[in-house]
Amino acid sequence: MAYSDLNNVPTGSNWAESHRFEAERVQRPADAVELSELMSAGGPVRALGSRHSFTDLADTSGRLLSLDRFPLDLVIDAEAQTASFSAGVRYGDVAAELQSRGWALHNLASLPHISVAGAVATGTHGSGDRNGNLASAVAAIEFIDGTGEIVRRSRGDADFEGSVVAVGALGIVTRVTLDIQPTFEVRQDLYDHLPWDAAFAHFDEITSSAYSVSLFTDWVGDSIGIAWLKSRMDEPAPPDSLFGATRQRADEHMIPDQPATNTTVQGGIPGPWNDRLAHFRMEFTPSNGNELQSEYLVPRASVLAALEAMRTLGSKIAPLLLITELRTMAADNLWLSGAYDTDAVGVHFTWKKLPTEVGELLPEIEAALLPLGARPHWGKVFAAGVDELAPLYPRFDDFRALAERHDPKHLFRNNFLSRKLGL
Repeated sequence: MAYSDLNNVPTGSNWAESHRFEAERVQRPADAVELSELMSAGGPVRALGSRHSFTDLADTSGRLLSLDRFPLDLVIDAEAQTASFSAGVRYGDVAAELQSRGWALHNLASLPHISVAGAVATGTHGSGDRNGNLASAVAAIEFIDGTGEIVRRSRGDADFEGSVVAVGALGIVTRVTLDIQPTFEVRQDLYDHLPWDAAFAHFDEITSSAYSVSLFTDWVGDSIGIAWLKSRMDEPAPPDSLFGATRQRADEHMIPDQPATNTTVQGGIPGPWNDRLAHFRMEFTPSNGNELQSEYLVPRASVLAALEAMRTLGSKIAPLLLITELRTMAADNLWLSGAYDTDAVGVHFTWKKLPTEVGELLPEIEAALLPLGARPHWGKVFAAGVDELAPLYPRFDDFRALAERHDPKHLFRNNFLSRKLGL
């Protein structure tokens, strides 16, 4: 077979080297036919994306199946304004191809290096008050489930909302169809020393001041740090000042003392959406991976209480922290999404690689945030288990039933799904 020489690829570790895979090997089929043949050999199996999860989410005691050899196979429906393609590709690759044809996605995450299937499955997001997370752009999805059936669901179909953010529990996603729009240009402007008092008094005005807004902080001191505004060139220009924060002309990294070499172009210089909406350039490795990440999606109505709680913990957080990013997203109807049925604010922690110390602090952070309705990002480090997570998702039991229906032989089950979803 075409993949016979790829069946014993070492599994290695995730991108941050915070988890070493226990799977016996990685297999890399070239297309859906080969994938189906590999799956028919039995489990357990899991899909392996771009290795950007920080836990054992994508791991298994059996085999990992990577779709990185699948061709892009991009098909654009200009009338419907959708693009269909192989799900294992990276966002940066499909974005460049869309841009070359005059089209755009509504948003990108910080890293363009992540796989589309992995980002969608974990509810990963970009930013913007009016922008849903990346999964909200899915118009249709195709996967091979645990019975070997090829399942195709489109927006409006029964169980579609449970099949998109699915953490790999239903099957291996082979193809996605995303909403697209005509290409657009974006400028990035940075504002230093945004006062915390202004952030509390004008949070909604700040996050609505551009198409996408990120606030970076270490939680201590009187100012947040940097506000990063991404403005579409077909919308109003960004403000000259931002509630006491001053616009910066030079490029800056969000982590102090780090060079801005690998960040996307700032300084108000317009460029295509795929070169501005992400924080990091596709052609650069964003960091050396010497970090951990956690994130909690807080209901918009509770964001000020969440910020106040994190400020109270600031003296404990700061010594372990590289940077926190605050970003907003619009509500969606995807069952396991962090923004299910609520506009949300992502409170993202990029930690120093101190797993013991971070692990000891996370329960205290979650004790403050989860009672406010915060939902942990599925691909990042968090302490909560099934008992704490179930009340946060109104369709939690519906998803568990859907997973059982699509995977009756438990082909895709692993330790993560057992701990976090009770599967």
